[in-house]
Amino acid sequence: MTRPLRFIVIGAGMSGILAAVRLKQAGQSNFTLYEKGASIGGTWRENRYPGLTCDVPAHCYTYSFAPHAEWSAFYAPGAEIKAYFEKVVDDFGVRDFIRFNTEVTACVWDGECWRVTLADGAEDSADIVIAASGVLHHVNEPVFSGKDSFAGAIFHSARWDDSVVLDGKRVGVIGNGSTGVQIVTALAERAERLLHFQRSPQWIMPVQQFAYSDEDRAAFRADVTKIDAIRLGDEYWGGIRRFNSAIIDPDSPAMQEIENLCRRNLEESVRDPALREKLRPDYRAACKRLIYSWSYYEAAQAAAVSIETGSIDRIEPQGIRMIDGTFHPLDVIVLATGFRADRFIRPTKVKGADGADLDALWKDRPTAHYAVALPGFPNFFMLNGPTGPVGNFSLIDIAEQQWAYIAQLIKPILAGKSRTVQPTKAAHADYDRRRIEAARGTIFGSGCSSWYLDKDGVPLTWPWSYDAFVQAMASPEIDQFVWG
Repeated sequence: MTRPLRFIVIGAGMSGILAAVRLKQAGQSNFTLYEKGASIGGTWRENRYPGLTCDVPAHCYTYSFAPHAEWSAFYAPGAEIKAYFEKVVDDFGVRDFIRFNTEVTACVWDGECWRVTLADGAEDSADIVIAASGVLHHVNEPVFSGKDSFAGAIFHSARWDDSVVLDGKRVGVIGNGSTGVQIVTALAERAERLLHFQRSPQWIMPVQQFAYSDEDRAAFRADVTKIDAIRLGDEYWGGIRRFNSAIIDPDSPAMQEIENLCRRNLEESVRDPALREKLRPDYRAACKRLIYSWSYYEAAQAAAVSIETGSIDRIEPQGIRMIDGTFHPLDVIVLATGFRADRFIRPTKVKGADGADLDALWKDRPTAHYAVALPGFPNFFMLNGPTGPVGNFSLIDIAEQQWAYIAQLIKPILAGKSRTVQPTKAAHADYDRRRIEAARGTIFGSGCSSWYLDKDGVPLTWPWSYDAFVQAMASPEIDQFVWG
């Protein structure tokens, strides 16, 4: 006979919603999902900027148990993705389990259970904690001299100010990851003048965007196998496996194919030779997270758009001054400068058994055993935690694989045969050593700066194949864990 367990899930983004649904489907009802914000959605709540689009095909960026026929386009806009998550929360009856505007500030293992402290001083407890806090939610605010002196509007892309008028204005966008590229593409025909400040150019992978018609959506509603043909089809998964092969073997034909596609896209899309060279990166394709775009190069050549690859010296009341003395007058500055991707659940204080402290464990770099569990932290699990797969594919799929792994680990606890489970220190040390060695040899470690790298320049990513990850999640190595 199973004993009732108390679960706490931290974060109501994509993976937290997954955890809530899976817990309810498993017959669990004694759980609470704590969300620091006022609504669900995680990164799709935080980000509302013009042009926001997921670079994973919409039908592939859904839960396996919740296909969605209503997407407006092959690549879905952000507002639709948030609406999809809202629908899942309601369709699967988990909204009543969510506590909004409630930040978890501390999790402390007392030898029997997790004592959880909330921002308002209230406390809760749980047998098992699922940290689904995500990766991209602590904004990376750049430090520029004179930033506070700017007379116009200045804000981070994840703190978008809807009150600011953009049409007919002089707008500067600092940063050229996916966010910067999407914002520039969206504003190219709206701004009087649009300056795109690029610390280093990006390789752009060409993709095709197209709208779904009413007839398409009706067909998806009538026959879910038409959705499955996209979500599970060889076109998507064959591409994922080829891309993954390229990442882990930079000298592979698959990587050569990616580089050729990106290079050809630049050569054939940008007409002006001087602009083409401005937009040419000096590192290998996919060293940074590849940018998928069907229209950025077109936007970069619009009459109102200028590309600035020089270094910013300071921000002045009326604009941006470059190190070479050039001055760019601006009305609005958008900081598309990304997130602090090394934070995960932090600044929440997490203290485990026998004095284990998460900040101490992560002093050199954030890590987790197979991106899920931590030695010294019993019954504490992470979804999309450090060292997990990242790239141009669906993290929903990754989280679902990880949930299957967690479900197997907690089976003895649910059955009343054990109280706790955690990886051994030796097993995790071996995993970390092997992972770091392999990660150095991936394309991410080939010589560029990116948010994938730790402070020592080591990629913080899963360095093996996608299929190896699936196999690892399907069959936990029991001898690497200890049950108490």
